[in-house]
Amino acid sequence: MGLQDQVMSEMKAAMKAKDTVSLEALRAIKSALLLASTEKGASDGLSEADEIKLVQKLVKQRKDSATIFKEQGRDDLAEPELAQAAIIEKFLPEQLTEEEIEKVVVQTIDAVGATGMQDMGKVMGMVSKELAGQADGKTISTIVKTKLSS
Repeated sequence: MGLQDQVMSEMKAAMKAKDTVSLEALRAIKSALLLASTEKGASDGLSEADEIKLVQKLVKQRKDSATIFKEQGRDDLAEPELAQAAIIEKFLPEQLTEEEIEKVVVQTIDAVGATGMQDMGKVMGMVSKELAGQADGKTISTIVKTKLSS
């Protein structure tokens, strides 16, 4: 079942349950998918990697918004954003733990022969490709920095 079909079936369930938070999050995914598929041209659909990137972007937007709202003391606005982010995250592949990410980073550093921070771009590129959709870029970046600086 494709992502769009999954979202549609979840939307139907959310409508029946009158779950407005879920419905809002699912509509955001559906809207983003439609925009992306028509943007590139109707002939070729979105690849699975493109769908994952799109869903990750939506989650990041919600979390960033929630952070800004919390900084401004607006918990009433931050909570729905975090709830939507949690619902949207269900459509991402299972996320790796920091230890698992660290193993991949160490293997990549050894494979590339990276010696310092000047090699961070190479390492980040390879690790990001390998862990696409399974890890947050910020987490990967933090781990790569600590490994290359030590």
